[in-house]
Amino acid sequence: MAKRDYYEVLEVSKNASKEEIKKAYRKQALKYHPDKNPGDARAEEKFKEAAEAYEVLSNDEKRARYDRYGHSGIGGAAGGGFGSGGMTIDDIFEHFGDIFGTGFGGFGGFGSRRRSSRVNKGSNLRVKVKLTMQEIATGVEKKLKLNKYVACDACDGSGAQGSSYATCPTCHGTGQVTRITNTFLGQMQTTTTCPNCGGEGKTISKKCPKCAGEGIIKGEEVVRITIPAGVGEGMQLNVSGKGNAARRGGMNGDLLVVIEEEKHPELIRDGNDLIFNLYLSVPQAILGTQAEIPTVDGKVKIKIEAGTQPGKILRIRGKGLPDVNGYRKGDLLVHINVYIPREVTREEARIIEKWKQSDSFTPRPNREDRSFFDRMRGYFE
Repeated sequence: MAKRDYYEVLEVSKNASKEEIKKAYRKQALKYHPDKNPGDARAEEKFKEAAEAYEVLSNDEKRARYDRYGHSGIGGAAGGGFGSGGMTIDDIFEHFGDIFGTGFGGFGGFGSRRRSSRVNKGSNLRVKVKLTMQEIATGVEKKLKLNKYVACDACDGSGAQGSSYATCPTCHGTGQVTRITNTFLGQMQTTTTCPNCGGEGKTISKKCPKCAGEGIIKGEEVVRITIPAGVGEGMQLNVSGKGNAARRGGMNGDLLVVIEEEKHPELIRDGNDLIFNLYLSVPQAILGTQAEIPTVDGKVKIKIEAGTQPGKILRIRGKGLPDVNGYRKGDLLVHINVYIPREVTREEARIIEKWKQSDSFTPRPNREDRSFFDRMRGYFE
């Protein structure tokens, strides 16, 4: 099912400020909060959808990519994000709960739904992938060899040697500590991550010697990614879970793939359109000719009409690049240039001088040109 526009989800305009986006998200999240709508699957989806929209629109870089490329620009083409199922309700609380204040439950006062333990998340990796015009036109699968943190093979990423765990004595396995403080309004209860175990609820009594209890080591991984057709320079794709491994069995980070374009030797990209500069000799422009034009998937022949003027643009439909969202395909624009030689032979000069005397070479503005000249004359009289 196609994703809804993020601005539509939060019910804000495309030029909304950060504060307006934050207020709109708070309104949507409180409306569809799971504790307020127990057992309502539709409300839970709305809650996740609002969090996904806020996660993008509250970030300047992601918002700029979304405004330019739509969902594909922030991971819609390669997975990732809240909408891909990689983040749970509890992850949303962990990421965005702070914007609702620190009342009971830390989420606007609805219940006490909190994570029982904090899940470590590995850091993201960023790689640049250079694509040819042909690869951009058709889409491509790339195989990347990444140097990254991977789960320790000696302890399976747990950080412990064998099963040498112990329940954290500070939080008693809950991963959180609760404090009650007296204020002039009465008692206030706050819940924070356990400082002793970092929210894991357990401690390691004997660390793995290979990873020193971290659960991760330096390693390599080969990752296959599919890049859709129509991507552009600077566009970033998000591949969920292919970044660095997390400490002690947490959630892997993401792989951020930044697109770079190789310049085509003959074609110039303008959005989804391609531009080719065709140079004609004076006789070719006068008498007409056939020309062979390069495209991303071969060459095509076009007819140049007699009397073609410099600066004319011929449009070849559908020979440009596809839209990254698959809505349409651009065109190939052939820009006509007439080459004027800097030097000619004496014989050529004699022929050209004879041509110059011909009535055919006397400039004659057409009707549209005359109308333009007439209008312009009024500005100078």
